[in-house]
Amino acid sequence: MKYLPINRDLFIKNRKNFMAQMKSNSLAVFNSNDIYPVSADSTLPFEQHRDIFYLSGVDQEESILVLFPNCPKEDLREVLFLRETNEHIAVWEGEKLNKEKALETSGIKTVYWLQDLEKVMAEMMALADTVYINTNEHYRAKIETETREARFTKWLLEKYPAHTVAKSNPILQRLRSVKDTIELDLMQKACNITEKGFRRILNFVKPDVWEYEIEAELMHEFLRNRSKGFAYTPIIASGNNANVLHYIENNQQCKAGDLILFDIAAEYANYKSDLSRTIPVSGRYTERQLAVYNAVNRVKKEATKMLTPGTLWADYHVEVGKIMTSELLGLGLIDKTDVKNEDPNWPAYKKYFMHGTSHHIGLDTHDYGLLHEPMQANMVFTVEPGIYIPEEGFGIRLEDDVVVQEKGEPFNLMQNIPIEAEEIEDLMNQ
Repeated sequence: MKYLPINRDLFIKNRKNFMAQMKSNSLAVFNSNDIYPVSADSTLPFEQHRDIFYLSGVDQEESILVLFPNCPKEDLREVLFLRETNEHIAVWEGEKLNKEKALETSGIKTVYWLQDLEKVMAEMMALADTVYINTNEHYRAKIETETREARFTKWLLEKYPAHTVAKSNPILQRLRSVKDTIELDLMQKACNITEKGFRRILNFVKPDVWEYEIEAELMHEFLRNRSKGFAYTPIIASGNNANVLHYIENNQQCKAGDLILFDIAAEYANYKSDLSRTIPVSGRYTERQLAVYNAVNRVKKEATKMLTPGTLWADYHVEVGKIMTSELLGLGLIDKTDVKNEDPNWPAYKKYFMHGTSHHIGLDTHDYGLLHEPMQANMVFTVEPGIYIPEEGFGIRLEDDVVVQEKGEPFNLMQNIPIEAEEIEDLMNQ
């Protein structure tokens, strides 16, 4: 890993919070992700399953965490199973966690090698009545590949059919959505790296530069600051490409007079940031571009103020829609007749702003969080309004990551990243 060691107190606390919500006489199991094949002997870069990382800090493949808080055998209340390491593995693949390093990372004292899994699990399952399985129930999830977690769950339930089954996901959705101060520090680090990348490209962008050249500049800056790279597939969309919401080809030349919509951000220690900015290729916004830009920025500022404890996500989006409607009227993109005759399920403003304004962010870009439950302090949300005008050849989106506060306005983790049009122009023309 490129990131610096994380204080294991975070993982100790996370496990304590999770176990406090488990049923009596129950255990829970969490698996690492697979390393996914590409072809021949090629594989995709390993990405750890966020849940086992959240609960243990273990960031390597073939790892299993078992939690059994009221096990009569005290040494089996928290157990890690790891792939056994040796000198051969160290030479060919690099250093893996040994038992001492696993304790240092996670705070878990009982560590077995994977070859002992079935024997130890048999002992633990004999003492438990309920087993918590870990399923992906995120509202955006679309899973076509059988995961390591799913294969393990199938094996476990076939081998132990008499146990009651419970779900870990509802507990994790609530716990992971409210960030610890250590997590907020890690997310701030990711945002700070993103800032470095964005400031770098403000000095780099000129007419006729290619979108992929900008992507390369960002990757350089992210990697040199201990990030693995982009938190998600980057969007660098010049001109009309900005009107494709998930444009990821990044293979076009940036022309004088056009805008570039960026949806780019760094990760750090598996924690994500999520930034959108829209800048002028030539270093100056036209009058029309500036009018639309400032309208989006005003919506963003007003939307940010509404992210307070007790707010419901659905109600929040209705209110943001009203603000956007007012701005679109002012820009002449819709008129009062459009609003009067609008479909309540697809309001008039949706013609130019068709996506949501905010989502949870944390270990995942679209992080855990139950959207039907009220917002709480220390939840982190994006705020990302946009206006997309294909007929005028540009689109604008602005986005920051903000922390809900117990009192007062949310704290913007990206407050130091330039966003005002005048500042962006000044920096591009230095």
